[in-house]
Amino acid sequence: MATGRGSDRLNVVGVENRAAPGPFLIVCEHASNHFPPGFGTLGLSDADRQAHIAWDPGALGVARRLARNLDAPLVHARVSRLIYDLNRPPSSTGAMAKRSEDYDIPGNHDLTPAEHWRRTEGIYLPFHTTLHGEIARRLAAGNPPVIVTIHSFTPVWFGTPRDVEFGIIHDADPTFARAVLAEAKARTGLDCRLNEPYSAADEVTHTLRLHATPYDLPHAMLELRNDLVADPVAETAMADGLAPVLSAALAAIRNDQTEGASA
Repeated sequence: MATGRGSDRLNVVGVENRAAPGPFLIVCEHASNHFPPGFGTLGLSDADRQAHIAWDPGALGVARRLARNLDAPLVHARVSRLIYDLNRPPSSTGAMAKRSEDYDIPGNHDLTPAEHWRRTEGIYLPFHTTLHGEIARRLAAGNPPVIVTIHSFTPVWFGTPRDVEFGIIHDADPTFARAVLAEAKARTGLDCRLNEPYSAADEVTHTLRLHATPYDLPHAMLELRNDLVADPVAETAMADGLAPVLSAALAAIRNDQTEGASA
């Protein structure tokens, strides 16, 4: 699939439920805190590599349960975002961040163009090529998917507590994200907000911009506060609560489209 140092091959992307016929396609770019041997530890301690800077804790568990509940395929990363952040383009300084929150990332300092390309070729390209292929498969079958990406965020940001519990973020088209917000407010007890704690202005919608926007696919990036998905039981409960929210949101926008077409 992709090469690391020498002839080692990296297993950077997982695809689950590929044949699932549901209308959604679930993506989890920050699913893993795995550091393949060819990259060492980037100068980080074991504790650092377990921290949120290395991945989105709880996100993969939620994504897997959502994929099961919605009968949807799931595409997820198998490499830490500190080696390559798959929700950033190769031109972004955040793709191989030198610093994340208040953590210094020694192994990402002074990277050569050759190392930038090694990571881009070995991690970024296989992941997004695979995701694009799954989308194209459904487009060719006349079943354009709704793209939903799953992330988690820290309860405290540089010493400031975050009240928001569930953020819904969109790229160019806000239609589906707004429907998700409305349904989440009606169906959950979560503090739900649009384009918080991040928005497209923070360069966090690369996956959506690359794969959903060009095909006019409904889409949303879901951000969950990670203290609410801190263990498998919490992950399951969150996914079980959000699955009907997503289904109802899709039904709402399709109903609006049908009424608009008949008006």
